Amino acid sequence: MVGTWLAVPIASAAANGDAVSVLKQLSIEELLNTDVTSVSKTAEHLSDAAAAVFVITRDDILSSGARSLPEILRLAPNLQVAQVTATSFAITARGFNGTAASKLLVLVDGRSVYTPYHSGVSWDVQDVLPEDIERIEVVSGPGATLWGANAVNGVINIITRNSADTLGGSALVGGGNLQQRASLQYGDRLDHAMSYRAYVDSMRSENDVTATGTNANDSWNKTQGGFRLDWRPAGDLVTLQGDMYRGTEDRPAPPDEAISGDNVLLRWNHALDGGAAVQIQAYYDYTKLSRTGLESDDLNTYDVDIQHSFSWGDRHGIVWGGGVRTETDNFPTALSSTQLLLFSPQRRTLNYSNVFFQDSIALSQTLKLILGTKFEHDAYTGGEPLPNARLSWKVADSSLLWYRPPGRCALPRASTETYLKSWARP
Repeated sequence: MVGTWLAVPIASAAANGDAVSVLKQLSIEELLNTDVTSVSKTAEHLSDAAAAVFVITRDDILSSGARSLPEILRLAPNLQVAQVTATSFAITARGFNGTAASKLLVLVDGRSVYTPYHSGVSWDVQDVLPEDIERIEVVSGPGATLWGANAVNGVINIITRNSADTLGGSALVGGGNLQQRASLQYGDRLDHAMSYRAYVDSMRSENDVTATGTNANDSWNKTQGGFRLDWRPAGDLVTLQGDMYRGTEDRPAPPDEAISGDNVLLRWNHALDGGAAVQIQAYYDYTKLSRTGLESDDLNTYDVDIQHSFSWGDRHGIVWGGGVRTETDNFPTALSSTQLLLFSPQRRTLNYSNVFFQDSIALSQTLKLILGTKFEHDAYTGGEPLPNARLSWKVADSSLLWYRPPGRCALPRASTETYLKSWARP
């Protein structure tokens, strides 16, 4: 594609003296030690996480010039990213690639974007402004004990920025011979403890040309808007955010496809004494795609989760919790002479529930044992235990060795795996 992008700040971000003063007090080592939350559902240093984790930072994203999530995820060496058509991607980890990648869990601020319609993620409808992403944590390997059955091969956790960090306005306009895009965003404070941002983003991708020089009829367009509100009363953080999108996708053979969706998420984080914390999160997600006379899908998802993390004595770091989810999937397509797909039943309701517990036990200053399990009840297999056991050894400041014994939670087949993670100080 030939083109250019232009980002224009409408108003500079409001002064954030508190954040600047905190950064000035940190040492070089503290500035370079990234915290991750996807491995244990609690904040821990990347160098101490007993998992193969790659963090795509905000600086990585902005310097790459990527404008979509699949393009950004190409930055992670522990992922395989392949574009299948103009609107579909195959993204997964550990070699099990395909558009129906049901063994890789993808989260946007804790909201699962998995769809049972094709057992994977519809990457054409998932979008986040690159400027609003704080970091993306990509975990290779099983995480089902904390995240559920989809997290067999890994977890992609897309974490967006607090609205207090995106004050002011910005506009981006760009285009080329194949794609044009424009976005507008503005954020401000309502008072000293409450801030917000709102955005609108629109893109269009033109038709490709086939190898024979004919029109591929694969152009598509989408417009998306959303907001985020953050409130920080004493000891708490309350976040309310949501998105809405509409678009159309041309197909080589008619009919064309219409896509739409809405979501809203509410999360409450409450700090307790002694470093303990409680998080309650609830969201609603609606997605719809339709090709008139051929196929259609309406998916409504309702999800509520709670987790509690605390330290027990000097050696135990415990996180536990549970959740429920209901998915109502509707395929309102009438039989016709041109229909290629038949859904039976045409409407179904899938109910899920889970409870989990994990304990990180400090056997010594350098040796840690991680034990946990999740009991998950789903609409397909009923109740299933999802256990986890790992032993990690901090060999040196720059090396971490961990071992996972064989078990049904590790891979589709039992295996024993040992890993060494090492890094060099800058």
